[in-house]
Formats: sequence, C-alpha cells, structure tokens
Amino acid sequence: MLGKRSAQRSLFEPLMMPHRVPEDSIYGRMGLVIDILFRDEELGEMYCPDNGRPSIPPSLMSGVMLLQFHDNVSDDEAVQRLQFDLRWKVALRLPLDFVAFDPSSLSVFRKRLRERGKERYAFDRMVEVGRAAGFLPATVDTLIDSTYMLGAGATEDTYKLVRHAIRKLLRAMGCHLPQRRTKMERKLDSYLDRKYKPKIDWSNPEERKSHLQELVADARGVLEMALDHTGDEEVRALGWMLTKIIGDDISFDDKGEAEIARGVAQNRIISVTDPTLRHGRKSSSQRFDGPKLHVVQEPSSELLLNIGIGAGNEHDCRQFHPMIDGIEEHYDMKVVSSTGDGAYGSGDNRAECAEKGIDLISPLAEPRKGVGKWQFDIDLDKKEVTCPEGHTTSKWNWTKDGKGRKIRRFTFAAENCRNCPRHDECVGKGKSGRRVTLHYQEEHLKRARERQKTESFREVYCIRSKVERKIGELVRQGLRRARYMGERTEVQALWTGAGVNLKRLFKLAMGEVCILRDAIERLSAGSRQEVPLREACSVT
Repeated sequence: MLGKRSAQRSLFEPLMMPHRVPEDSIYGRMGLVIDILFRDEELGEMYCPDNGRPSIPPSLMSGVMLLQFHDNVSDDEAVQRLQFDLRWKVALRLPLDFVAFDPSSLSVFRKRLRERGKERYAFDRMVEVGRAAGFLPATVDTLIDSTYMLGAGATEDTYKLVRHAIRKLLRAMGCHLPQRRTKMERKLDSYLDRKYKPKIDWSNPEERKSHLQELVADARGVLEMALDHTGDEEVRALGWMLTKIIGDDISFDDKGEAEIARGVAQNRIISVTDPTLRHGRKSSSQRFDGPKLHVVQEPSSELLLNIGIGAGNEHDCRQFHPMIDGIEEHYDMKVVSSTGDGAYGSGDNRAECAEKGIDLISPLAEPRKGVGKWQFDIDLDKKEVTCPEGHTTSKWNWTKDGKGRKIRRFTFAAENCRNCPRHDECVGKGKSGRRVTLHYQEEHLKRARERQKTESFREVYCIRSKVERKIGELVRQGLRRARYMGERTEVQALWTGAGVNLKRLFKLAMGEVCILRDAIERLSAGSRQEVPLREACSVT
C-alpha cells in the first residue's frame, strides 16, 4: 500500500537548528524544495491502493536515489549516509534520529520503476520544472553526443562462455536439484559446480582443441535435453544464447572438428551474466566492453533533454532520431535543429531531418590521404562527375548499397587516369579508372559539403563543446562504469542525469529557489501557464 511522508515537522530536523551544511550546495538548496519536488501520489500506481502495509514513501525513495547517483555510492553506502550524513538529512529534511530502511528497498524500488514504466520519472520532472520556470523554450536547438560505458557483467573467452551457458541452461531445467542431479551423466553433472574448470595444459594447443571438442559435444547434448522444456521461456532464451555462442565463436574444419572461429562475428555475445554487452570501439585503438551513453542537451540553458543507452557496437547515427523523437514525445517542445559530430551526419539522417523540418548540423568526415569524393564536382541533374583535374565522365552503372537500394557508380576512363599526375593518390595501384559511388541520399550530402565550407557553419558547430563538458560531468558522477546489467543501466543513466539537471536548475535560478518552488507548485497543480523565457545564456 502507498505510504506517504507526514507533513508534521520534527524538532530534530536539521533545518530547525543551526548546521554547517552550505546553503549554496546542492544539499542545502535541495532541502528547500524537496517537500514538493517529488510527490507520493505521482507514483501511487506502483503500489496496491488499499491492501498491505504502508510502503516507504516513494517521494523519500526518489530523493534518496537522486542523492545516491549524485554521490555515486552503493545501496549500502546510501543507507549509511541516510543515517549518519548531515548533508543528506538536510537535503531530504529528515530528523537526526531517523531510522533508515534496509538497502534492499532501493533495489525493489528500482524494479518497481521499471515494471511500471516510471524509470524516467525524476528526469522528466527536472525537464518539466525547467520548462515551467522559463529556462526552456517551446522550440529548442539541441546538441547530441555519446560516450562509452564499461559494462557490469563479466566478459569471458569462448571456453568460459560455453561452460557458463551450459551451466545456466542446466540449472534452468532444474538439473541442479538433488533428485535430478544424481540421474545425470557424470560429465554433465560437473558443469553444475561453479568452480569447475578442466585441469589441462592451457598452453598446449592440442589439449585446448581436444577440450573444445568435449565442450561442443556437451553443449549439443544439453540442447537436446532442452527440447523437452520448450514451454519454459527461460529455457528457450538460454538455449538460443548457447546456440548463438556456438555459432559465433566456433567453426568446423573439413574433418568436422571444432575450432575457434577467426574474426569476430557481428553482434557477438561476450558475457553470459549480461547478454546485452558487446565489444565496442571509441577509436581504432580504444576498445571497450559495454553499452554507449547518448546525451541530448539544450545549449542556452545547458539542461539535458534526453539520455539513452545503446549497444556498444551500434553506430551512433542509429540512435539520433530515437533520441530526438523522445524529446518531442515526452515534453511540450519542438526540436528545430541538432548539432552533433560526424557520426550523426549520415545521409539517411539528413534526409529524415529534412522531412521533419530539423536542421542537422554535422560535418562530413573525409579521408586525410588521397583524393576524396568531396573533391569531385557531382552534377546530379546532368548525371556527370568531374574530377579535380578536369576530366568528366557520364559513364555509370547501377549497383546496390548495404541496404539493397539502387545507387549510381561512375567510372572514369582508364587511359585518362593512367596519364594523370595524381594517379597514385587517386586510383592507387589499380589498372582501371577511378570509380565514384554516389550515396542514395547524395543530394543531401552534397548540400552538407557545400555548407561545411562556410564560416556560419563553423560558428554554429563550435558550440558542440558544451555537450562534451556535460558528458564529462556525467562521467564524474559515475556514468563511466555501469552499476547494473541489462536494461537497469538506463535507470542509472536517467537518475544521474536528473541530479545533474537539478544542480543546473539551481544555478539558472541564481540562488532564487522561490523561482523553482513556484514552477514546481504550478506543475503539481496541473497549470500549463506559459512563462516568458528567462535569460539563461549568461549563467555558467
């Protein structure tokens, strides 16, 4: 049943007596608005309305989670600070003799948020307060960028992945129970022991290969057993995962013997504890194992408008429109422009932005060596391409891009290219002439290349550094490393972003907390009164 915070004040509250917590700190300022910042009724649907013991007030739990992610502490440490840290008592308006709850209550609260679709509650609240206080306009420009996160799940090599997947599948089928374990083959029985690891000479390739044959044979045997449990959703999911691991990591030679596959399969599973983890690269030399954090910011107020989690091996451009669409879906705002690095400026993104009326400001990456396509004069109307040396070709043929769409590929005459002084840097060692393949959205890319050369583009694009600073702040708050596995990482990102936004709102209010209180009260009353846009650009 929903529990509510009592409006009765205690004589033991720190606000009722002198204390040394700075008034201009986030703890001191948060204590001035916490009584109305979160309301129990807004999360009432997470609890039974008329049965059971009263819950811990969700408004209190929301405040604790906000401080937990702001201070980057564990559940145990959060509860300890709740009892002994005067800053937290001031921020949450708790009496000095407050008796804290069990740390597991925080885990249960996060689970309730996910189950009821309320994981964005605190983040949406801060954006709405910023809108109601006049710090966010109805039409917004945005900045977008991403950074990597380190996953919480253990990454494993192929041998460990197969053993671990077999063990989890056996346990899901109930084979760990005493009455079933005694009837199993001794070979499969050993997988149920978490400490099991074959005692072989791992430096010997022959012994490793022999052990791999055993692993594959055992995996096939367990998958056959799983056919009798197809009605169990967990067994089906684990069976699919084991099958994918075998298919991605293991190949078979001409004799039918298993061997470690060369290369890395697309979307390869690297962790059984967290199957969502993927290998990712921030650059050619920097690899990471985990998800990507995507951030959208409004440049004048520097408030975060959206935070999302994507796969580590997914290109940034795929998350552009989901992040921008999320702003218009959750808030009463219209995005009119978005500035991001070259990863977001794909041709398809530019075409979709043109349809939606969004100005996408993003540079096009070009090779530093050789003659790039951007140096050619492409006339789409005449279907002609002219090279930097003045040679023109109208010879083209149809080909297909990675999505199966028909595109034009122009070819220059071989004799013209062979006699060209820039042959080596343009064509290379090839005997045929230079080929220029047009993009399916070449018209949008051409306009972007022309715009990129202007001074106005450079002036607008330089403000992108603001979102990089904001990402740095999120990283300092603990978002470089995921605390949880799977979809729970999104809760960490959203609530950390909510804490960062709350600090920014206090700065935008210039110490006038009454501005925020008035905005929060109007939101709670359901008022949609328009507030004139406040001057926020000068606030740092």
